[in-house]
Order: sequence, then structure tokens, then C-alpha cells
Amino acid sequence: MIRIEKLTPADRPAWEELFRAYIDFYQRTEPQEMYDRSWREFQADSRTHALGAKLDGRLVGITHFLVHANTSGPDVCYLQDLFTAADVRGQGVARSLIEAVAEFARERGCMRVYWMTHETNSTARLLYDKVADNRGFVRYQIDL
Repeated sequence: MIRIEKLTPADRPAWEELFRAYIDFYQRTEPQEMYDRSWREFQADSRTHALGAKLDGRLVGITHFLVHANTSGPDVCYLQDLFTAADVRGQGVARSLIEAVAEFARERGCMRVYWMTHETNSTARLLYDKVADNRGFVRYQIDL
């Protein structure tokens, strides 16, 4: 059975291993300070939030998300990161994490949960197309 819960200090090593795999998946490299800062923020649980999925006591999936203002309605929830261990994919871990974020957002009166993924992430998109609507928006970015 999959258990979704807030991350505790004891989860730090497994969380960092999963988060590093997520960063690697997107072919990025980040300094240790980024992991340390993110962990501090998740433990404070005020601006950004994190949940973990556990199977048989093992942390096998993580999600990071935040709530922000919306100019045309109630607040919205941005699901920023979602990653599951390769050996448990297809077992409902990612779906459970998405559902938990949606419940978190509902409880706070959010209007919607949204996220992005790369167009080549076909494995994840198989699930995303089942649980959410692709509204066709194209993302633009300015690196600062």
C-alpha cells in the first residue's frame, strides 16, 4: 500500500537521492546549496511544500509544490517537481502524489493544480493525460 506523507528529517537521504535523479533526468546540475535550501524550505513548510510516497517504509516518490496568487480567481497550486523511483513506476505512486497535492490544494480553496513537463517525457505524459487536461499552453522563459 502506498502511503503519502510529509517528509521528515529521517527522509533526507532518500529524498535527496530521488531529487538528484529528477535533476539528472532533466540533464541539469545543481550545487549542494540548492538541495540544502530546498530541504530547509520543505521542512519549514510555509512557502514551498513536499510530500513523499512510501512503499513498505521506503521513500519511492517525491513531489514539491506551492500555492500562489491568481489574478483572475482564487489561488492556484503549482506542482513543480514530481519523481518516482524507476523500479516502482506504473504502480500508482505518481498518481497518488498528484491526488495528494490536489487534496492539499482543495483544502486551501485553490482553483486548480497545474504543472509542466517536457514534451519528450512520454512515460509521465501517459499518466498526465489520464488525470489532467493538457490546455495547450507553450512555455517561454527568460533566464536571469
